[in-house]
Amino acid sequence: MTTEKFADVILPLAVEGSFTYRIPEELAGEVVPGSRVIVPLGRRKYYAAIVHRIHTEKPDYKTIKSVVSAVDTRPIVTEHQLKLWDWIASYYMCSMGEVMKSAIPSAFKSDGYSENITDSYTVKTRTHLTFSAAISSEKTLHEALDSLKRAKAQYKALIDLAELLSPVDFGAPGSVTKSDFVQAGHASYPVLKALEAKGFLRSFEKEVSRNEAMEAPIDPMPVLTGPQEEAFRSVRTHFGMRKTVLLHGVTGSGKTEIYIHLIREALDTGKDVLYLLPEIALTTQLIERLRLRFGDRVAVYHSRFSDNMRAECYLQVLEEDREPLLIVGARSALLLPHRRLGLVLVDEEHENSYKQYEPAPRYHARDSALMLARISGAASLLGSATPSVESYFNAVTGKYGLVTLTERYGGVSLPNILVSDIIRSARRGERTSLFNRVLLEELDKTLAAGKQAILFQNRRGFAPYTECGACYFVPTCPHCNVSLTYHKATESLTCHYCGYAVPVPPVCPACGAADLQTKGFGTEKIEEELQKIFPQAVIARLDLDSTRSAKGYSRIVSAFAAGKTDILVGTQMVTKGFDFENVTLVGILNADNMLNFPDFRASERSFQLMMQVAGRAGRRNDRGQVIIQTTQPDHPVILQVREGNYEALFRTQIAERQQFLYPPYCRLVRFTLKHAKKEVLNRAVTDFDRAMRKIFGKRLLGPEIPAVDKIRNEYLCGFLLKIERGKSFAEARRLASEAIRSLLKKEGYASLTIIPDVDPQ
Repeated sequence: MTTEKFADVILPLAVEGSFTYRIPEELAGEVVPGSRVIVPLGRRKYYAAIVHRIHTEKPDYKTIKSVVSAVDTRPIVTEHQLKLWDWIASYYMCSMGEVMKSAIPSAFKSDGYSENITDSYTVKTRTHLTFSAAISSEKTLHEALDSLKRAKAQYKALIDLAELLSPVDFGAPGSVTKSDFVQAGHASYPVLKALEAKGFLRSFEKEVSRNEAMEAPIDPMPVLTGPQEEAFRSVRTHFGMRKTVLLHGVTGSGKTEIYIHLIREALDTGKDVLYLLPEIALTTQLIERLRLRFGDRVAVYHSRFSDNMRAECYLQVLEEDREPLLIVGARSALLLPHRRLGLVLVDEEHENSYKQYEPAPRYHARDSALMLARISGAASLLGSATPSVESYFNAVTGKYGLVTLTERYGGVSLPNILVSDIIRSARRGERTSLFNRVLLEELDKTLAAGKQAILFQNRRGFAPYTECGACYFVPTCPHCNVSLTYHKATESLTCHYCGYAVPVPPVCPACGAADLQTKGFGTEKIEEELQKIFPQAVIARLDLDSTRSAKGYSRIVSAFAAGKTDILVGTQMVTKGFDFENVTLVGILNADNMLNFPDFRASERSFQLMMQVAGRAGRRNDRGQVIIQTTQPDHPVILQVREGNYEALFRTQIAERQQFLYPPYCRLVRFTLKHAKKEVLNRAVTDFDRAMRKIFGKRLLGPEIPAVDKIRNEYLCGFLLKIERGKSFAEARRLASEAIRSLLKKEGYASLTIIPDVDPQ
């Protein structure tokens, strides 16, 4: 008597739990954990689901549906992946289906309607050229050439091919890429077509990688300096103690060289390495550097790749019989089917872009990567010049190993930081447009010396908003409760929340006065004003608007790296990991809009941003100069930046967080309630508040109406839950989830959305 088997499967839906299906006997050997199966859902829908678990426990369903068919001959999700998915879904209060949607390339997912589901992934091929079976020896080759003496172009093509394939193995001749053969001038396409028609040549399709082909490594391993060698050995010692290591090294100290030696060791032992970066933008320079050392062992994965490129990389990592890989990418790279990880690197670990905001799962890639390392039995290393307060706390309290690098590579001095008072400069008449005189003088010296400068402003666009000079009307987004940002390049007013855009009106829509004025300034305005002051300078802008495509980003950065651009103006993009040897001046135009942000991490973030962008100056022989424009020259964070004193920042912040109970002394969950009708939202807020306070009491803060309380036609309201250290955070999440489920079942709340955000950034 056979025992019935059942499969718990994960569907790509935002539904809690898994679905159980009967496994037909004829599919018993094909349905395994991690494989895809076709399952019915509802009356007419079919989905490609991932098998999570196989068991013999008959579910308590009225009707138990069966698996329709198996898609794969082998699992496409590994055991380690499923464990990570479980953890992400549990910790970040989302469904396994939402994790699946983020982890699996869309080329491997179904549309939910067709039973005959096939992958949309297609291999890339190139047409190759070789001798036909008729040319099977030296003799038949010469006979073919003799017959072509009057067709000189065809004769030349055959001779050239023989030379390229020399020595020719007529039993298994090699091949050349047809397009390369033509472009090199050996023949035209009509000539090749004629030779194929005569039976002398044949063409065929050959699978190629979409990733750029690489030569063998050509750069030797970097020689470590004394401090780097000491840090490298210390990291390895902590790895031996099975500790996560925080490598705290000042900007330009050569952390990447240490990474490269650790990567080499892992690859040499047959293990893969995962190297996470906070931004896609950072990958270009670094990948070129890594490929010079590791060649085609470098695999790259991020969300700007096409579906087919992501699918190809996914399959490459999944492959069992392959060389060890160095997998480089942004946060989504940690969701790949890693099999034999030996090392997980998280560079710039403090960056808040490691946190996924929309859609779910709202995971933090740094913390999830550490969990992946634990699941995989891999070593884990966090690197930063300005670590997050939480990570540094873990290091100084012994949870992590701490390794420090206090000197710049090659003995280069840290930049000189000068603070320039905006108010004082304005009173003295020493301010032109957006710039204090000292900054303009240093820019003039920099340009005269043939050097380059970076100017940082943490706001894109031309102006944050426009205002009518007559009636003070401010144009706002009809879908979001926020003012529209003026973009001069497109002569438009744009919402940075939902993307809504309209042309700039010729007169005020409220009173009809032709007196619309721009207020404040962003990177676009800085670029324009600079060009007026330095008309001979080549100025470029690096922000979200100028880098909509990967090519746009690459073009701007490459031009600056080549010295074709004199001044680079940008947002946070210019603070990240660049190494430009000719940059000697950095200007921070308005430190106040960072310092005054209403968030408990504002001081930490301001310090990190300013120190990171300051670190772009003077990375070679010339000592860099940094000028910070601010109305608060005596602000503690400004003084800490000027001194480059991270420890002082940490001591201040950790004391404040302990006093007011913020991480790392508690865990946070932010709950956002959303509804299209304000009255329904207000009722839901009251019910949510009542239900949660019964459980958590004073640990629940709120309700709080956010500064932007309407986005995409939905009204918002928020709560913050604090769970102090020593209390069960898992139990708190479970109780909160139950309260949310209970509330959403109430009448009138079918369209209510409640979003939990664990460890909000």
